[in-house]
Amino acid sequence: MSPSFDCMDLEALTSNAKQIQDDVLKQILTLNANTEYLQRYLHGSSDKELFKKNVPVITYEDVRPYIERVANGEPSNVISGNSITGFFLSSGTSGGKHKIFPMNNIFFENLLLYKALSSPFVSKYMDGAKREKEMMFGFTRPLSKTPSGLPVSGGVSSFLQSDYFKNQPSELYSSPIDVTLCPDNIHSMYCHLLCGLVQRNEITSMSAYFVSILVRAINFLETHWREMCSNIRYGHVSEWITDQKCRDSVTIILGGPNPELANFIEDECNQKSWQGIIRRLWPKVKFIDCVVTGSMTQYIPTMDFYSNKLPIYSVLYASSESIFGINVDPSSKLEDVSYTCLPNISYFEFKQIDEENKDDIVDLVNVKLGCYYELLVTNHFGDWVL
Repeated sequence: MSPSFDCMDLEALTSNAKQIQDDVLKQILTLNANTEYLQRYLHGSSDKELFKKNVPVITYEDVRPYIERVANGEPSNVISGNSITGFFLSSGTSGGKHKIFPMNNIFFENLLLYKALSSPFVSKYMDGAKREKEMMFGFTRPLSKTPSGLPVSGGVSSFLQSDYFKNQPSELYSSPIDVTLCPDNIHSMYCHLLCGLVQRNEITSMSAYFVSILVRAINFLETHWREMCSNIRYGHVSEWITDQKCRDSVTIILGGPNPELANFIEDECNQKSWQGIIRRLWPKVKFIDCVVTGSMTQYIPTMDFYSNKLPIYSVLYASSESIFGINVDPSSKLEDVSYTCLPNISYFEFKQIDEENKDDIVDLVNVKLGCYYELLVTNHFGDWVL
């Protein structure tokens, strides 16, 4: 398990970052010291200094043969002291190539922890409004399997299909869980939007993992709004939505014919310009929650056009290897977004890349302002220093 703390507020975590980081590394090394990978460097020891001296900084390609051995049926202890229950398939946004990473439920526990820690910062910028429903564009894909039968899926898709997501209160989201779990993403997109339109006066935030998904959702709405209005007018889901669980759950949301709402949506969508369409269709939305950093920045002007510059909160910094940190100032300009590392998630080190101190590696608590670093992570699953 990941480290547990009596007080989970961010100030307590960051104030004790050194001790927490030492505890995290001790736990990781104790758990994994006798794996085949670490045994040759540590010989069963969990000593921090021996780890720093002997275990090399590696790339994914260095550890890939070990990951593939487990994927092909060898025991988890080739690389992990914990049982590997599946693999994440990376999105490919950072390196352009998909990779697989070993995982277990620790990742999901950490994701829920992130949500709990970030919630107060998001709520701070709600201007006193009550958070009602989140219009979340979540999608899943059918799990593929490794030769040994272990599931492989994207990190977000894996979480949405896990009990950690399924056990959350259903009233948090505008879409029923059967819409999110629908294996056909076109059907799922249609139903997400249809449910969101019916509950337009209850939605106070919109979210997706990447801002590109939200742009795609509005483009999809431009193509399908007339059909959705017909569904709302007559209280009947389009026949081409064939997943029965999805149909049944959306029919409940529709709640019967609503010609008044259908007329309103028609009037808004028939306007010459779609500038501000998000604010017009969902008047209570206070912010948009999605990743807009890196390659996603190209979509910001389009999102600003559709939303009349609603605040976009890029709350989470994460990858398939680990969750790294949260944005404690969601109101900051997107070009100024910074993240506070969560010291209880993984063990973090920083490799200096400026010419004067090139290749120096320092702990999380020893980073200095004005220096440039590459982030190195040692996590619980068997992805060593990457």
